[in-house]
Amino acid sequence: MSTPPPPPPSPAPNGPGYGYPQQPGGGAQPVPGVPGPGSASGPGGAAGFGPPPGLPTSPGLPTAPGLPTVPRPAPRGNLRRNAVWAFVGAVIVSVGWTAAVLAVPGLVSSESSPRGLRGYHLSDDFCTTAKPTRILQTYAVSDTSAPTHHTDRHPALDSMNCSMSLKRTGGGDSEYANLYLRADLHKAVNPAPELEANKELYRARGYQASTVPGLGEEAYFLYQDDGSDQYHSVYAELDVRDGGMTYYITFSASYTEGKSKPPSQEELRSALESDARDAVRAMKK
Repeated sequence: MSTPPPPPPSPAPNGPGYGYPQQPGGGAQPVPGVPGPGSASGPGGAAGFGPPPGLPTSPGLPTAPGLPTVPRPAPRGNLRRNAVWAFVGAVIVSVGWTAAVLAVPGLVSSESSPRGLRGYHLSDDFCTTAKPTRILQTYAVSDTSAPTHHTDRHPALDSMNCSMSLKRTGGGDSEYANLYLRADLHKAVNPAPELEANKELYRARGYQASTVPGLGEEAYFLYQDDGSDQYHSVYAELDVRDGGMTYYITFSASYTEGKSKPPSQEELRSALESDARDAVRAMKK
């Protein structure tokens, strides 16, 4: 009795996701546009076989079915052309921004940006440059203490000052006063916020503060007569700002009622304002 032959192999299922689509007669369905194996342009193999539908047919990065295809790199020529145009665009923007800044500096300025010196410059003897002529009509320089002055130079800030001990002309031994002058040339910052803060701090301590018009970009006068009973201490200050230049002139004196009498508030304001205007003009010569 002979052994029966084995049953023929079952055909592969043709449902979704199982193998390649079949031709009648068992051959694989060729993919349009793709050379079959064994042709002059295709790899060797059984005739009629090619990549399954949905898979890439040209060089690239294959992905699993259902996922987006990874794009192929752009041709090198396009990259070079895009880089050239990007560079040209950057140059045009840079040139345009530079022109705008030169025409309108405020585009890049901030509250702390330098404001320029506007022709103000240092001197080696500020007592001579900013000589307080009007104050010296009422007071004379003390014969026991000569005026002192100093000038400092720095890439960010130049400064000059003068200090004087005064004695009232024709007055008694108790009629002495002190005068201090200072000018700063701010080259790295805008001094306006600090000047404003200085005024508000004095005002918070009880000093009278009033604006002085027509002097620099801004100017104000500070005054206080601080004392009790017959003893008084007078303080007066005038501050000026013009661009990056700041100027201060301060007067202080003590007196006892019935023995001496310093200038009144209005007299001091007028004298300090006159000397400040002269000093501001002198620093530009």
